[in-house]
Amino acid sequence: MITTNNNDRYFFYLVSFSFVLSLAVVALGAFTRLTEAGLGCPDWPGCYGFLTVPQTVAEQQTAADYFPQTPLEPQKAWNEMLHRYIAGSLGVFILAINLMAWRQSSRPKLLPVLLLLMVIFQAVLGMWTVTLVLMPVVVMAHLLGGFTIVCLLWLLRLQLSSPLVNMVHIELKTVSRLRIVAMFSVVVVVCQIALGGWTAANYAALVCSQLPICEANWQQLFDSKAFLLIQPQHDSYQYGVLDYGQRVSIHVVHRLGAIVTTVVVLTMAWLCWLQPALRSNSLVLVLLLTLQIALGVTNVVASLPIAVAVAHNITGLGLLVAMVTVNYRVRRCSQSSLCIEQPLREDQSHG
Repeated sequence: MITTNNNDRYFFYLVSFSFVLSLAVVALGAFTRLTEAGLGCPDWPGCYGFLTVPQTVAEQQTAADYFPQTPLEPQKAWNEMLHRYIAGSLGVFILAINLMAWRQSSRPKLLPVLLLLMVIFQAVLGMWTVTLVLMPVVVMAHLLGGFTIVCLLWLLRLQLSSPLVNMVHIELKTVSRLRIVAMFSVVVVVCQIALGGWTAANYAALVCSQLPICEANWQQLFDSKAFLLIQPQHDSYQYGVLDYGQRVSIHVVHRLGAIVTTVVVLTMAWLCWLQPALRSNSLVLVLLLTLQIALGVTNVVASLPIAVAVAHNITGLGLLVAMVTVNYRVRRCSQSSLCIEQPLREDQSHG
């Protein structure tokens, strides 16, 4: 960690803590969705008109009077409110990051500002998730927004902690190739995460019970309309509004995307392995990919256990963070004088 004084150290600790807290927010968001608690509180930002879940008989009666179509389920309501409380706390910490960043000219400014804007937009998406009764495109965007905040916090932490990466044994030509492949890999992983979000938002996770793709007739059931982001208006999107064939289509594309993602990530891991400075990143990529595949298969054969599904969500995020880290290291290398072309050894020059 590069620090010049205690204030810089505290700033680094604040960013690190916020990163850990953001992981908790994502995990709680997944748990809330999987326990069908996304509408545990039918209003926003409170719960049945209160700052906390109604507890007394009088409060519960008031909730029943104002929301007669949505009976209070305390456990689901608490799941939802706990997620909101911790997400709100993360917003406060990101505001503090911005205040500290602008107090000292040497501190990064762009990432803190982007984080603050993302938190504000994420809060709006959280509101729309409730007011638009779990509209799939909003639920997916909310998931991607949470992942974006985690990655931005991690990038800020890397920026504060990492010196120029010493990669003097990587040729400039190799660095350029690595950078292109690493950027492409991030795009592929993000697309796969979006497909996972779309699968979850449309309740398509359990429609295929066979491996590796789906039941034998999935080709006949395939319907491209399943991927239209704007769906017909419904009173509620909870439990899904698409037909069986459309859900199968979503699930199959997610599985095919997983195959493509596996090939791309393994290719990136192999390229990293060829460079001694990136071998630790290569091992992390392979480990996370293996775990993610195992969790995905377990979701299918065990019918989506909540703990496994949450772990699948978090491991996907971990894979994205790992890929972002590779991109950061390669980019820093390409922008620094430490990445120099490796001169030929004398025996090579006579080859």
